[in-house]
Amino acid sequence: MKRRDLIQHIMLQGGQLLREGGNHTIFVHRATRKAATVPRHREISDFLA
Repeated sequence: MKRRDLIQHIMLQGGQLLREGGNHTIFVHRATRKAATVPRHREISDFLA
């Protein structure tokens, strides 16, 4: 899966960008108080996604 497709899916589900880390981007869904970390690779394995 492409990184941009995963980020787009997270944003469509109500995720908001929390911060940019050194190796990961962190998104948070404030209603459920859950966080998702997305590594900075062009391709992300389907298992991780």
